[in-house]
Amino acid sequence: MYGPTPSSPPRRNYEITPRTPSVSMSRRPTSSIKWNALTVHSQFGYYMKEGMRTSVEAILLVQEHNHPHILLLQIGNTFCKLPGGRLKPGENEIEGLKRKLTSKLGANSPALVPDWQIGECVAIWWRPNFETIMYPYCPPHITKPKECKKLFLVHLSEREYFAVPKNLKLLAVPLFELYDNVQRYGPVISTIPQQLSRFQFNMITT
Repeated sequence: MYGPTPSSPPRRNYEITPRTPSVSMSRRPTSSIKWNALTVHSQFGYYMKEGMRTSVEAILLVQEHNHPHILLLQIGNTFCKLPGGRLKPGENEIEGLKRKLTSKLGANSPALVPDWQIGECVAIWWRPNFETIMYPYCPPHITKPKECKKLFLVHLSEREYFAVPKNLKLLAVPLFELYDNVQRYGPVISTIPQQLSRFQFNMITT
């Protein structure tokens, strides 16, 4: 049985302009590399102060050549990530994701900021320890995981205006390129095609 029908508007319907670089994303995220002692110390300090880290990321669907694509932010020449980020302590997941999407893709003018329509959570990933690897489940022997990451399907209007920091690129990547491509995109992004397989896409052509 198919799940709810997400719409995939054409990629050409979205206007993208550059804006001031995002300082917080100017460096390669620690999730893409082996954590060093300084990173572990920082994560340990956060955990001891705030508890488990919760992050939220958005799956934004568009279509090109009648095939669904996912919008990804490219940092540098190789690393890609989903729009989103860490929630503030006690912050609501939906409101927090809207805040992160606005900070990553929203224009400086409030009138041009998209009305983010947050859909259902399609995946939950867990970081059991202070290390790079994440799992799509929490191992039974782990009673105090260090991070929980949730992926939400976000429904886009047929036309939107995005403002992307100059140090980033907004890419539309086809599902067939993501599929099982762990080496290029990592385990979280490369499994999105499987997570979306229960949906029947509504391809908007105009």
